[in-house]
Amino acid sequence: MTLKQIIKIIPSLVKYNLRIIFAGKFIWFFLAALAFFGFFMFQSAWDRTDMNDGVIYSLMFFPSLLLVFYPAVFGIQNDEENRILEILFGIPNYRYKVWGIRLLIIYVAILFILILFAYISTFLMYPVSEVLMALQLMFPVVFIGNLAFMLSTVTRSGNGTAVSTIMIASIMSILVSSGAISDMTFDIFMNPYEMPNGAHPSIWATTVLKNRLFLFIGAIVMFMIGLINLQKREKFV
Repeated sequence: MTLKQIIKIIPSLVKYNLRIIFAGKFIWFFLAALAFFGFFMFQSAWDRTDMNDGVIYSLMFFPSLLLVFYPAVFGIQNDEENRILEILFGIPNYRYKVWGIRLLIIYVAILFILILFAYISTFLMYPVSEVLMALQLMFPVVFIGNLAFMLSTVTRSGNGTAVSTIMIASIMSILVSSGAISDMTFDIFMNPYEMPNGAHPSIWATTVLKNRLFLFIGAIVMFMIGLINLQKREKFV
């Protein structure tokens, strides 16, 4: 296939995958994310919270996870219910071609939505660097998304994946809040805009960098594990 042919089919490929990924219930997750974001902004304004980048990051954190939840958790199940999975196994290296593109489309779409949310916060509450704020949020989003993708290749059930993902995230949150995980490098809920009192700026910048590297590398590892699990054809068909 020539480069010209590849460029020609890209729009159709993206449109087709968008229809599959975001069909069904995603609109409800998007509306829920928007509603939660609006509620959090109203609550902060009502409480007269001192606005800064860290507060805006916190307001957008939960809505950003809602956006990635449905497409990452129910992707495998939707393919199985729509009888697409058997077709995909007939494509050489399908797991790389199909799911690699799908996850990329999911994350790019979520990035643009988060930029929109950041613009809303700038207009209504506090000026932030919209693109930088969205990029910072994408680290935990991609980590959680790839975790859900990996678990979906094990459970093959959207509900099972949802429960497993929520349990793991809850356990990690409890460990962080209880102090069992004292190293913020491994805290997926870390707010990079909230430097602890007494911390040196250069040390904090190093901690944030380590945390983002941990999330990035962890996301890659989980993605690869998911692809390896998808090699076991007999489990899915």
